[in-house]
Amino acid sequence: MQTRFIGTHDVGSIGLGCMNLSHAYGTPPAREDAAKLLLHTLDHGVRHFDTAAIYGATANETLIGEVLGPRRDKYFLASKCGMASINGRRVIDGRPETLKGTCEDALRRLRTDHIDLYYLHRWDQAVPIEESVGALAELVAEGKIGGIGLSEVSAATLRRAHAVHPIAALQAEYSLWSRNPELGTLDACRELGTAFVAFSPLARGFLTGTLRDVASLPASDIRHSMPRFSAENYPKNLALLDGFAALAREAGCTMAQLAIAWVLSRGEHVVALPGTTGTGHLDEDLGADTVRLEADLLRRLDRLINEQTVHGARYSAAQQADVDTEVFHSAAAPVRRGSQPAGGPLP
Repeated sequence: MQTRFIGTHDVGSIGLGCMNLSHAYGTPPAREDAAKLLLHTLDHGVRHFDTAAIYGATANETLIGEVLGPRRDKYFLASKCGMASINGRRVIDGRPETLKGTCEDALRRLRTDHIDLYYLHRWDQAVPIEESVGALAELVAEGKIGGIGLSEVSAATLRRAHAVHPIAALQAEYSLWSRNPELGTLDACRELGTAFVAFSPLARGFLTGTLRDVASLPASDIRHSMPRFSAENYPKNLALLDGFAALAREAGCTMAQLAIAWVLSRGEHVVALPGTTGTGHLDEDLGADTVRLEADLLRRLDRLINEQTVHGARYSAAQQADVDTEVFHSAAAPVRRGSQPAGGPLP
């Protein structure tokens, strides 16, 4: 696998986002199937596994600890704090005492004495980012975490955090149809030496070409709440896939591999983090590591699927309120959320 670094760790170009095994996309797989997928992934050269306290209301961390804990020296472990499921409700809490307590609980669930990369899953905007990162810096000094990450924040917030302690990685959604990182965080990460970890590089399954009918998804699937998957917008987005499939054939790869290869082409500091529940899909995703895309094909991909050609916003207004990322206000006028002074109004 291609060499890509988070801090001083070679994590490879493609990791595994473990959320699908416990959370968000309908009924999770049976435990034995989830364990099979995790072990298959490790045995096929993946070194980077990503989980979070909120996934399955801590069930995902427990699963990772039980299945992979005995082989802890073989993989790079990332988890997240600052967002939890409490009595069935999502709670964002970035207070230092909460982050430290969450870390202690995570270490027990993950069956380890250290977490290689610990993200602030969401910035609690009631707490200055400097205070939350300061608490994580204390965990670094104590040896409980190896590096600090941020998830779904703007370039301005990244810079504020980095002034307190070096930020090893920033994680955000990035794919052909989610270009928000191009409004600032991709470049800021490159400048600061921060790895950019792209989750949902397959556009939540859209770019695989296999999801044709959103109505067929389980009622609990989070995509039902996302504007791009609405009954109005999704048929329009499906119209983009014929051209995308043709470009995949030209590149000699599958649609999923083309989507991931495009993400990896965006910079040597970019790491792709797809998620899956099946070993076959995992093997297909890993094949993207060997796909090399010519400049002309990349230009045609960019013209085909981008913020102007995709119908619907990434999140609903309520969902967007919980994140600090830059957003496209319109095709002509991008809004860089988080660039205003702390405590200022949001656009």
